[in-house]
Amino acid sequence: MPDFLTRNRYGELLLTGHRIGLLHIVDRYKEGDSPEAILPTDPTLSLNLIHKVVAFYLDHQDQVDSYVAATRQEIDRQAAKPSPGPGMAERLRRRDSPSLSR
Repeated sequence: MPDFLTRNRYGELLLTGHRIGLLHIVDRYKEGDSPEAILPTDPTLSLNLIHKVVAFYLDHQDQVDSYVAATRQEIDRQAAKPSPGPGMAERLRRRDSPSLSR
């Protein structure tokens, strides 16, 4: 993996030193945005870095597309899971909080 990409503990590929993922740059590029159009989305990115990411994508398109598809599938799976309601401690906190009382 190139030094400008880092895999976090959850397996997500991020631009090294940033919170933005490979998925986000690839999505924008595949939507037709140029690196120059992607740049304003995160002022901490450099145009050079975006060019490197796009070049990496073009050189490894099959692998990156597989990664993007698997990541999207996991995002969809997690979004479909029922969200548990607040636990007992949170319900008691809300009940006892003066700012939340009616």
